[in-house]
Amino acid sequence: RVTRDEKHLTRGRANTLRLALSGQLGANALASDAVAAAMDLCVSCKGCKRDCPTGVDMARMKIEVRSARRMAKGLRWRDRLIGSLPAVAPWARRAPWLFNLAWFVQPYLGFARQRRLPRWRGDTFLATTDVDERDATVVIFADTFSNNFEPHVLHAARRVLTAAGHRVAVAWPDLGAPALCCGRTYLATGQVERAKAEATRLLRSLLPFVAKGVPVVGLEPSCLFTLRDEIPAMGLGEEAQAAAGNAFLFEEFLVREKRAGRLSLDLKPLAQKTALLHGHCHQKAFGAMSAVQEALSLVPGLAVTLIESSCCGMAGSFGYEAEHYDTSMAMAELSLLPAVRKANADTLIVADGTSCRHQIADGASREAVHVAEVLAEALSPS
Repeated sequence: RVTRDEKHLTRGRANTLRLALSGQLGANALASDAVAAAMDLCVSCKGCKRDCPTGVDMARMKIEVRSARRMAKGLRWRDRLIGSLPAVAPWARRAPWLFNLAWFVQPYLGFARQRRLPRWRGDTFLATTDVDERDATVVIFADTFSNNFEPHVLHAARRVLTAAGHRVAVAWPDLGAPALCCGRTYLATGQVERAKAEATRLLRSLLPFVAKGVPVVGLEPSCLFTLRDEIPAMGLGEEAQAAAGNAFLFEEFLVREKRAGRLSLDLKPLAQKTALLHGHCHQKAFGAMSAVQEALSLVPGLAVTLIESSCCGMAGSFGYEAEHYDTSMAMAELSLLPAVRKANADTLIVADGTSCRHQIADGASREAVHVAEVLAEALSPS
């Protein structure tokens, strides 16, 4: 039930948003409390871009609003921490035990005390893998989240690609520079110029591969689609367009190889015979879910059921924020968490998104795995 006052508030937010989208609000108005309130519950799922007949991209609109608000009012400490995650990563790798003590102060920084923050790792992917390979046939983009929090996902992907006969390179930063980043965290906090700087570094590393036609493969959907969607809109020239056109999700690349008759991957049946699949919002928005399902079908005897869910509710940092925790959990309880709780203990729970896996762990106490981990587990011993 909605009270009369709530109806007026909702109508007012809708009118403010309409003006913002039509370009009738200037920079000062974009930074206003009214526009910030109108955008507050946008989780940047990009469903609007897929479903809107005119392709209105509310996620990009939210970036513009946050950028204007940052320039007018500055950044809160929490936003500084979220945005600077790629810059903090090199220090956290050296002393993960120290940075993992953040749960002591997370309520004071505005993070929900019910959440378990991601755990920093000292054995990051980039610290435990070869730098590159000459005459590579595919290059892995090690995103900030997978590299620092879940390096096993990247290792699994590399094993699968190698088993498929590929010479795998890893996108590497300039000597002495931090690990490469797409700029996602900076965009999420309105720091557009810093995001452009990160995007420029990433492109500089990828372009030698792109120029040779070597596909770029990403594991984290939000980061890979930043490379395909936001970065080309930053005004970084033809190089950004070329990189976007040569970038693929892990599953998209495997399916492309399969359909071209080039995929040779010897997989065995798993002990688990069923899997529940939750799609990341950006996979749904950009039509990548069919490739995810087709990649899982490569495992003999694995029956995959797609959970008919919308956004999991975590949406990057959204679900970690104290003021959004209840909304985040309510979104997850619509379909995702009930489906996971009903699943048998021997059913695989599959989700490509880092934040999706954390939401499932927090809300249903089940470990979800990336598709790359499923395929790596199914590799034949030979």
